Amino acid sequence: MISKDTIEKVFETARVEEVIGDFVQLKRAGSNLKGLSPFVNEKSPSFMVSPVKQIWKDFSSGKGGNAVTFLMEHEHYTYPEAIKYLANKYNIEIEETVQTDEDVAQANEKESMYLVSEFAQKYFHHTLLETEEGKAIG
Repeated sequence: MISKDTIEKVFETARVEEVIGDFVQLKRAGSNLKGLSPFVNEKSPSFMVSPVKQIWKDFSSGKGGNAVTFLMEHEHYTYPEAIKYLANKYNIEIEETVQTDEDVAQANEKESMYLVSEFAQKYFHHTLLETEEGKAIG
């Protein structure tokens, strides 16, 4: 597991315009940068990058985010892979922590609770909207 300090260093160091500039040709448009969307085929630029805010937005596909989310969307990286890519790009040493059995058990319990909550939400949503009793109450 990558340490929080390493993740913070990556976010502080990574420049969204540099990361995206490796994949998309960007041109200055006032204080922002614009280019053609890497997610859809288009002729006029609808992809905007804000160096000041360190975010990007693709108005063609509706996607947006920061440097990490761009790598996750464009390169189909997982979150840890995107962090490692940026750490490598900016020569940041990656500190990894080893998960103990207790940490793994706690993560599994949290995931289980999430799945139970998701099931309950779907069940009650269905019951409220699609059963006679739910429609009468709602």
